[in-house]
Amino acid sequence: MADPVRLIVGLGNPGPEYDATRHNAGVWYIDALARAQGIFLSEEKKYFGLTGTFQFEGETIRLLVPSTYMNRSGQATSALANFFKIPVTQMLVAHDELDLPPGVARFKQGGGHGGHNGLRDIIARHGNSRDFHRLRIGIGHPGSADRVTPHVLSKPSAQDRDLIERAIDEAVRFTPDLLRGDLNAAMNGLNGFRA
Repeated sequence: MADPVRLIVGLGNPGPEYDATRHNAGVWYIDALARAQGIFLSEEKKYFGLTGTFQFEGETIRLLVPSTYMNRSGQATSALANFFKIPVTQMLVAHDELDLPPGVARFKQGGGHGGHNGLRDIIARHGNSRDFHRLRIGIGHPGSADRVTPHVLSKPSAQDRDLIERAIDEAVRFTPDLLRGDLNAAMNGLNGFRA
C-alpha cells in the first residue's frame, strides 16, 4: 500500500486564453473531480491558487489549481502542503503528457519531470523529492521537439478533446483507490482503459 492521497493538484496556466488548451488537461481533471463531488473551488491567495475540499471516508481531501503560470506551480503546492503538513508522498499531481495519446491516462508514483515545467518546479520546491503521485493525461506528441510548445498551448480537435475527457472521467472513477492508498488498484483499473 502507498500513502493515501490528501492533496490533488491540477496543472495548467491561468486565464481564459489557456482554459481549453492541452497544457490545462490537469485542470480539466480537477474540474471533473469537483463536479463529481459537488463542490466549487475558490481563490485562496495565500496558496496561490483555487482550492476546495471534500470529505472521503472521514478524511479531508484538498483540491488545488495553481493560479501561477505553469513554471511556478510549486509555489502553490508547497504553500498549501506546508501549511497543512501534507507530505509529498500524499500528493497527486495531474498533468498533460506528450508521451501518451489522447484517450489514455495513467497513474504512477515518483519519476522525473520529463521536461514538464510544472513538474520540474514542484520537484524543486519540495526539496527535490519526486515521490508524489502523478496522473499523466495523454495529449499526444506533435512529432518533433520544435512543435511541442505550440502543440501544448493550442486547443485539441473536438475528437481529441472528447477522448481526453473520457480518459479523465475514467481517472476520476479510480481516484478513490488512491485516496485509500491502494495505488495498485488505481493503476490496474485505469491502465487498461483506452477511449
